[in-house]
Amino acid sequence: MSSLLYDAQGPRAKRRNVLFTVLFIVALAAIVWWVYTNLAEKDQLDWEKWKPFFGSEAWTTYLLPGLKNTLIAAALSMIIALPLGAVLGIARLSDHAWIRVPASVVVEFFRALPVLILMIFGLALYSEYTNVSSDDRPLYAVITGLVLYNASVLAEIVRAGILALPKGQTEAAHAIGLRKTQTMTSILLPQAVTAMLPAIVSQLVVIVKDTALGGAVLTFSDLIAAVSPMSSYYGANTIASFTVVALIFIAINFALTTFASWLERRLRRSKKSTGAVLSADDMEELNPAAAGGTFGTGAGGST
Repeated sequence: MSSLLYDAQGPRAKRRNVLFTVLFIVALAAIVWWVYTNLAEKDQLDWEKWKPFFGSEAWTTYLLPGLKNTLIAAALSMIIALPLGAVLGIARLSDHAWIRVPASVVVEFFRALPVLILMIFGLALYSEYTNVSSDDRPLYAVITGLVLYNASVLAEIVRAGILALPKGQTEAAHAIGLRKTQTMTSILLPQAVTAMLPAIVSQLVVIVKDTALGGAVLTFSDLIAAVSPMSSYYGANTIASFTVVALIFIAINFALTTFASWLERRLRRSKKSTGAVLSADDMEELNPAAAGGTFGTGAGGST
C-alpha cells in the first residue's frame, strides 16, 4: 500500500529485504555465539561467578550502598539543574542585553565542556578552597559537574521549547494586556512543558548515566566503583559484576522514561479534556488592569 511517504515494495525489493534480514540474523547469531564461546572458555559463565548475586551479601555490602550514592548524586543534580536550566533558558529570551548576554555566555561555555572535566575541576576546587571533607569531595564534584553541564543543556531545551510555540500565543496574551512575566508563566511555559518533556527526560537519563564517571575517575562510591572490590572478593567475576550493574542502570532509566511517558500522556489528555471558560474573576486575577472589562494601558483604553 503506497502513501505520500512510502512506496509499496515490488517483488525484487521484497526479496532483497528478506535476504538482508536473513544475513543480519545470521551475522547476529554468529556474534552472539562468538561472545558466548569466549566467555565460556574463560570460565566467566560458571555458576560460582554468578551465584553471589542471588544472595543478600553482595547486595547489602556492595550494590545497594553504591546504588544509594548513585541515586543521591543523580537526584540532587536533577533538583538543582532543572530550575537552574529553566532560569537560564528564559534569561536567554530576555529583551534586556544585560540579562541575555551573560546567560548566553554561561550556557555556551559550560555546554561546550565535557562533564568529566567539570567534575575534575570541581574536585580540585573543593580540595583547594573549601573545608569539605575528603570523603564528601567526590560527591560534591560529581554533582557540580552534572549541574553545570546539564543545566546548560536544559536551558537550550527550555529556550527551544518556548520558541517553538506559535507567535500568536504571545500576541494574544499581549492583546489582553498581560505583562511579559504573566505571559511566560501563564501562557507559554505551561504549553511548552508537554512538548519539552521527552527531551527533558532524555537529559535526566544522561544525568543518571554520567554519575558513573565519578565512580570511574573520582573514586566516588557509586555502582561502578563497587565493581572492583566486589569482583576481587568473589573471585574475579568482573563480567558478571558489570552485567548486574548494567541491568540496574537499565532498570532505573527504563522506570524514568516509563514514568515520563505516562506523565506526558496524562498532561496531553488533561489539556484535551479541559474546556473551561475564563470568567471575569479569572481574567481579573491574571490581569488586574482588566477589571471592569478594560484591557488598555492608556487612559482611553477600552474594549
